[in-house]
Amino acid sequence: MTTTLKIDFVSDIACPWCAVGLGALEQALAELKDEVSADLHFQPFELNPNMPKGGEDLGEHLTAKYGSTPEQQAQIRANITARGKEVGFTFNPAGRGRVFNTFNAHRLLHWAGVKGAAGKQHALKRALLEAYQGRAEVVESDEVLLAVVASVGLDVAEAQSILSSETYAQEVRELEVFYQQAGIHSVPAVIINDKHLISGGQPAEVFAQALRRIAASEV
Repeated sequence: MTTTLKIDFVSDIACPWCAVGLGALEQALAELKDEVSADLHFQPFELNPNMPKGGEDLGEHLTAKYGSTPEQQAQIRANITARGKEVGFTFNPAGRGRVFNTFNAHRLLHWAGVKGAAGKQHALKRALLEAYQGRAEVVESDEVLLAVVASVGLDVAEAQSILSSETYAQEVRELEVFYQQAGIHSVPAVIINDKHLISGGQPAEVFAQALRRIAASEV
């Protein structure tokens, strides 16, 4: 018997560990396909909600925010690249270059979840991560966002209408506040059935063990 679990994946495409966590979760769900099915939802979290247009140099941003040195940043990038490889995600070898505001990406993800066919929000999330983390594209750009929308078969004209308006802005901000007030302050945060939390870009086996345990307890 297959148990369906509601999974809320709270994350930001500006977060490389979110790409690792998603890849690991996908691997775990593939491994457990005969035991667990996922009702998967991608929820918004902005690491840098006040990032201005044009963004910031990644190295300068990380030094200012975390106090890390270029050497430490290079080591972390190497670790993330290795973890990405384990879960089938290829990071841009030179890094992202710049950090950009991701609010419009979250609005499009919300739209895909509300209006898109089954699996479209998931496809858009992965494609946005690949654009930003994999190809270092300027994800604050409407042109880049619309190209990603087109790549997963969503309606480009409707996406353009959203980007040129404030559609879904309030809904995204309310969700961000909801998860912050629920105690989510770092991502990825994976919430199962509204009550079980798995934090961070965990290995696939950690997700698999947790999902199997939770599914057994929900029967």
